Amino acid sequence: MTSLSIRAATVRAFPRHPLSLAIVAALTSLGATSAAAQSAPRTEAALPAVTITGNPLGATDLIAPTESYSGATLLLRSKSTLGETLDGTPGVSSSYFGPNASRPIIRGLDGDRVRILQNSGASVDASGLSNDHAVPSDPISMERIEVLRGPGALMYGGSAVGGVVNVIDNRIPQERQFDAKGGISGKLNLEGSSGDAARSAAALLETGTDRFTLHADAFTRRSGDVSVPIALACEKPGTPTVANAICNSSAQTQGGALGGSVFLGHSRLGASVSSYSSDYGTVAEDEVTIGMRSNRVALEWDVDQMPGWIQSVKVRASQTDYQHTEYEGAEPGTVFKNTGNDLRITARHAKLGAWQGVLGLQSETGKFSADGTEAFAPHSHTTQHAVFAFEELPLDWGRFSLGARLESIHVESTGNPQVERFVPASRSFQPRSLALGALWNAAPGWQLTSNIAYTERAPKDYELFADGPHIATHAYEVGDSHAVLEQSTNMDVGAQWKQGAHSFKLSAFVNQFNNYLSQQATGVLRDTEGNGAGGIGVTDDGTGMSVESGGTAEILPEYVYSQVPARFTGIEANGKLRLLDAGQTLDLELRADWVRATNTTTGEWLPRIAPVRLGAALVWAQGPWSARLDANHSQAQTNGPAGQLASQSYTLVNAAFSYRQQMGTNTALWFARLDNANDVLAYSATSILTQSAPGKAPLPGRSVKVGLQLAF
Repeated sequence: MTSLSIRAATVRAFPRHPLSLAIVAALTSLGATSAAAQSAPRTEAALPAVTITGNPLGATDLIAPTESYSGATLLLRSKSTLGETLDGTPGVSSSYFGPNASRPIIRGLDGDRVRILQNSGASVDASGLSNDHAVPSDPISMERIEVLRGPGALMYGGSAVGGVVNVIDNRIPQERQFDAKGGISGKLNLEGSSGDAARSAAALLETGTDRFTLHADAFTRRSGDVSVPIALACEKPGTPTVANAICNSSAQTQGGALGGSVFLGHSRLGASVSSYSSDYGTVAEDEVTIGMRSNRVALEWDVDQMPGWIQSVKVRASQTDYQHTEYEGAEPGTVFKNTGNDLRITARHAKLGAWQGVLGLQSETGKFSADGTEAFAPHSHTTQHAVFAFEELPLDWGRFSLGARLESIHVESTGNPQVERFVPASRSFQPRSLALGALWNAAPGWQLTSNIAYTERAPKDYELFADGPHIATHAYEVGDSHAVLEQSTNMDVGAQWKQGAHSFKLSAFVNQFNNYLSQQATGVLRDTEGNGAGGIGVTDDGTGMSVESGGTAEILPEYVYSQVPARFTGIEANGKLRLLDAGQTLDLELRADWVRATNTTTGEWLPRIAPVRLGAALVWAQGPWSARLDANHSQAQTNGPAGQLASQSYTLVNAAFSYRQQMGTNTALWFARLDNANDVLAYSATSILTQSAPGKAPLPGRSVKVGLQLAF
């Protein structure tokens, strides 16, 4: 769901950019014109619930493994972060850095190997740099989330080798939603939960005619420390020294947007300005908080039914200003900034025989800086240009697809005037990606799929040039300035079956990396001032401080980015069986996934890989009523590199309930959710906190969430 409220405070939060100010003025003027328009309910066709991320030609039977969440399904599973919202999707786990920062992990790949998009455009932030950096996108403001598992590098670049998560809202309306007389529609969402004393509110308003649609939304969320089934110590001033809660896990988040689209014949022109801010505790350190701000301007232009060889064109452009300040108590510490521009153009061409396809151009630029005590990466400037093609051949037995992508990437370190160890340097890369896929309608109700892709990923700026203390991961990180393109061959095969209400999906994959860029422990100890370089360890005075620096700097183990051969293999399965269908329905849903990731030279497991996970749910529905009871089991993870702590097995029991009330043309959806009903103490195997701060940040304990969504 996307949210609303037009307020002066929201408008003031938008970036002071000439383009954004012009958009605000235009939308305000148009909004005044349509304020008295006749109300008309939004049609179901306004936001077609189809997956667009996995196939640019709009095919509904997808070759690549894909999941999509929207409507009540998304509302009932949404949590405070994107990673936790998607956790439990087959093949998808979470980086879980407490309740406020969490990124999706797909098939064991995380960070900048999973591309997070916003309406198919780049999402500019610093979440790939560090696990404590949140994704500037709140699930309460989303209309739909699409998850593409497997290599999405062909369409979205090497940073999508693990998969793609596309967060979709309606801030730039995609379809005509009203007739010539005009109308108004909207949503209001109110939620509260017990486990973190959270309160959230969101609202959305859309108005217009068949010629234009205007959109406005806003949301706010406030939560306290998250309750857990164990007493934990806390040194944060003003809080209990011992409590059944994760210390420093409270947060306050708010945001909003103004947008609109104009429809002229077979073309659409739209724009939006949005603002997001979050102030939250880092969990790893009791007195460190983060203030994060992100402002975004986006433009979209579509032209359909064009004469000639090019039949349609889609243009997406955005500019994002992101800033993230880490506070040590009341004092600002390190400040991270990332400014990015993204341009993406796709053109669908006329058929070449039976072949149909799209050609694309993508350009991205980004400027990154980190200043302060935790500036472990230098200032940098990255430019990326790419061309790609995706072609598809419909056949009597199914479909065949192929594609290619060529990129040119330049990564430049501009040093840091305050840090002498950072010196100017630059690297250039020319990644190439190729992909083949096939779908076979093997029998009535049965489809078989296969995909094979060769992908090259350019190292990120921090993977090349990092050299400094990273307190969040409790490591002194050193980049590899000589790193080459990360090359991988990816294959998956799948089968799916559907008969009436019954369904089943199975996927198996192998990802082989010639030179996977991994952080490797060197056995060297270094302090936060860099002492101990050159293989000389730093001694500890018994307080966890460096003796060489006079006991004023924390000792950290050194981790160096180095390239190793690696293999990821895994299986994902999920299905649904209709047990009852007589005036009411009862379904049994089952899911399972498993992934193994190893250094193929040493045979050692790579760090923080999800264990075997099993899930089962009973889903009941009758008329406007629905209920769900599910159990999710994670086995113990005892495999990992030397020194990694094992995680214990656990089973979480959850429940959900909803009632849809029709009030004329309006609809009220009342819902409640019970998380971790058995109040189990559990730790995530995929969280760095399980290793760097053992026992400090368990998964949330029992919590009840209630809410109301009103659509009019």
